[in-house]
Amino acid sequence: MQNQQPSGIINPKYCAPYNVDLAIVRKVLALTDSFTVTDVNGQIVFSLKASLMTLHDHRVLLDAAGEPVVTLRRKLMSAHDRWQIFRGESTEPKDLIFSVKRSSFFQLKTKLDVFLANNTKEEVCDFKVKGSWFERSCVVYAGESLNIVAQMHKKHTVQSIVFGKDNFMVTVYPNIDYAFIVALILILDEIHKDMKNQ
Repeated sequence: MQNQQPSGIINPKYCAPYNVDLAIVRKVLALTDSFTVTDVNGQIVFSLKASLMTLHDHRVLLDAAGEPVVTLRRKLMSAHDRWQIFRGESTEPKDLIFSVKRSSFFQLKTKLDVFLANNTKEEVCDFKVKGSWFERSCVVYAGESLNIVAQMHKKHTVQSIVFGKDNFMVTVYPNIDYAFIVALILILDEIHKDMKNQ
């Protein structure tokens, strides 16, 4: 594991030398779920674009200017739920940044193994996500260690109850790519929805 160098997995510009707190607002009333990620001042940092045509296997994370940051794609026909994350709007193998799979098929709490693209053997994961979407809590660890790189926790507000919005806060630790963390949380949500629908 590297010593705390800025680890720009998606892009070093998403690494800050301090904790970054992000609010994720999920509106569940529309035909599709919409996700917006804001900073503590309410400024939009990322949003999620899902087209109705490819609702289940394709998502694009956009930055504040509406530019594609990464494409999240479910790998169909894989035993463990597996998602691949590509640069921009590409789904070309050369643009693969990392992939995520569920550690095991039967699990009450979700555990995800994250492999960076250059980790082709996948013997040891580069990051691990442990969490319960139901409790809206999740922790991201560096590899198999107990080094926490990000944590998510539920935030109840009056609006969230009235407007059918899910709000939760994510704290991303210094020098960790927060676009990467947001992508992981989106995948956690997708896998949770799949488990609910099974």
